[in-house]
Amino acid sequence: MDRYIIKGGNPLVGEVEIGGAKNAALGIIAASIMTDETVTIENLPDVNDTNVLLEAMQGIGVRVMRIDRHTVKINASSVFSHCIEYDYIRKIRASYYLLGALLGKYRHAEVALPGGCKIGSRPIDQHIKGFKALGAKVTLNHGNIITEADQLRSTHLYFDVVSVGATINVMMAAAMSEGTTIMENVAKEPHVVDIANFLNSMGAKIRGAGTNVIRITGVRKLHGTTYSIIPDQIEAGTFMFAAAATRGDVTVLNVIPKHLEATIYKLIELGCEVEEFDDAVRVVSKGNLKPTTVKTLPYTGFPTDMQPQMGVTLSICSGTSIVIESIFENRFKYLDEIKRMGADVQVDGTTATIRGIDHLCGANVNALDLRAGAALCIAGLAAEGTTVVDDIHYIKRGYEKFDEKLRSLGGIIEEVDSERALQKARMRIG
Repeated sequence: MDRYIIKGGNPLVGEVEIGGAKNAALGIIAASIMTDETVTIENLPDVNDTNVLLEAMQGIGVRVMRIDRHTVKINASSVFSHCIEYDYIRKIRASYYLLGALLGKYRHAEVALPGGCKIGSRPIDQHIKGFKALGAKVTLNHGNIITEADQLRSTHLYFDVVSVGATINVMMAAAMSEGTTIMENVAKEPHVVDIANFLNSMGAKIRGAGTNVIRITGVRKLHGTTYSIIPDQIEAGTFMFAAAATRGDVTVLNVIPKHLEATIYKLIELGCEVEEFDDAVRVVSKGNLKPTTVKTLPYTGFPTDMQPQMGVTLSICSGTSIVIESIFENRFKYLDEIKRMGADVQVDGTTATIRGIDHLCGANVNALDLRAGAALCIAGLAAEGTTVVDDIHYIKRGYEKFDEKLRSLGGIIEEVDSERALQKARMRIG
């Protein structure tokens, strides 16, 4: 079992370059099959989720050509199947984007019900509502979602709840429908905007992404393009909170500061110094962090994907903090893990009360999902003693070279793949 061993106590100091946004990349990769022409995607994060999705697409005849680690050419002119196998889908939830892409291009898609992190129920009812509004027939059969339509028609759709996945999925399908579709109460996240911009670069006619209303005028055909993915705001925020928790001084490079506003404001509330540049943000933490209250909300609010990193940092702030999770009901599971490290935490439904302590102590903990895993690494870096983080395959789903980047900032962290390697690392790092 792969795991990280971490020795805490070193402030993180230096510069770290942020890669392409994983959540944008997954939608963009899926949308690339909506043309028979070649699509070139740049600034692609080399993480497990993107690689699994590319493999799934190769399984239906898509040609994938790696130019370098972060550039790929995709040609879907030889697609021979509209059915995505369960072995791929169970590994990543975002595989459901292939529903909208295949439905839009081929009027038929069959995709297994998705998997991914265990952070709570993430129903796809809004996706189904949107597909049906476009005129598609949707059925569930032996764990598969089957969508098909003779033609896709325009519609005026109001989502019952704000859903990033449904917004992206229905937007892709509507891009090749007939007439003009209006979607209201849509998600406004940066990666929604990035996927809309990518589709527009292929010839789609999408307006309003990033606002409450998206208008889509369907086109008959999309063409090839070359497109660079936006920086990953969650990776950036993770390193920013790592600086805060370890009393560090970290500059995150290749970012869009506007996308990080909610994170920046909370770091300032905690007592960090934050300096913004055109494409970089510097976070300086001198300790004596203050408590705060945070509630996760859809963008532009504080992102749920930053909540575990925030929670770990609050565990070593002076005073009592309140965290309210309004997106995923199981996102507090990581708090049980930092309790092993001495954290004083009480959870009541969707609210966590975190009473700050002077320091965490190293312990054996489990990464229960992608962001929880990253947060536990931050906890280990801030703690006294040695921490072992198990199940790091979750972390690799969304962070590229995570341990290498932390080491470049002075963090003491190693990946080990056996008990013997773990014991050797313990002796080596002390």
